[in-house]
Amino acid sequence: MSPAARACSAALALARREVVRFLRERTRVFGALVQPLMFWALFAGGLRASFRPQGGSLPYGEYFFPGTVVMILLFTAIFSTISLIEDRREGFLQGALVAPVPRGSIVFGKIAGGTALALGQGVLVFLCAPLAGIPLSPAVVVAAVGVMILIAASLTALSFCIAWRMESTQGFHAIMTVLLMPLWLLSGSFFPAAGAPGWLRGLMAIDPLTYGMAAFRRVLYPAGGAATAGLPGLPLSLAIMLGFGVAAFIAAVRMARRDAARAGA
Repeated sequence: MSPAARACSAALALARREVVRFLRERTRVFGALVQPLMFWALFAGGLRASFRPQGGSLPYGEYFFPGTVVMILLFTAIFSTISLIEDRREGFLQGALVAPVPRGSIVFGKIAGGTALALGQGVLVFLCAPLAGIPLSPAVVVAAVGVMILIAASLTALSFCIAWRMESTQGFHAIMTVLLMPLWLLSGSFFPAAGAPGWLRGLMAIDPLTYGMAAFRRVLYPAGGAATAGLPGLPLSLAIMLGFGVAAFIAAVRMARRDAARAGA
């Protein structure tokens, strides 16, 4: 088998392993789907009367729905990369690092598996968009799925970098609370930047997920309107989100290579 074929085989095997492991743990499937939908129902009902979007009338349930989909992508990315901590504790990760395959294929396989899981769950909820008042067409669905893949892959790569350095799941959950959840909250998923204090708008502007969220809203509303008022343009949003995802992937590969070198691989 050629080196390229061996690398592809290793990546596919790791991706498949992530999917099989996830599907066997039904509580993870339940939690990753039900919690965001519960948030959507509660917040959509509670904040409907006080929501005043820029540029027109928009029900809060409709505004928050894309943010709910992104929340599912984030939660699934987090849960999928927790397996890194378990793999290290069980010795599987050390065995993978000394295997005669490129470290990039190991990282790619883990990230691809997490991305597939996030996309699968995100699409299931996304197809319910008409129930929230968001019309879908074949072109919108294709474009939205493309943006979801970019967001899911970027979040999984970021979660990989964080989980790689964690020694316990408790530590990972602490990082999730102080870093990953604010990343979502400041992305424009929960509230728009318009009307927020200046310091908060500044934080939202440097949040890379803000641009993923903006791209997602713009493909859902190609004609514009209240849902996209004040958001960055689609080309800029895609470029920033892509750059963030590539940077996170490169950082993950470097971590894997450094640890493999220390292990004498």
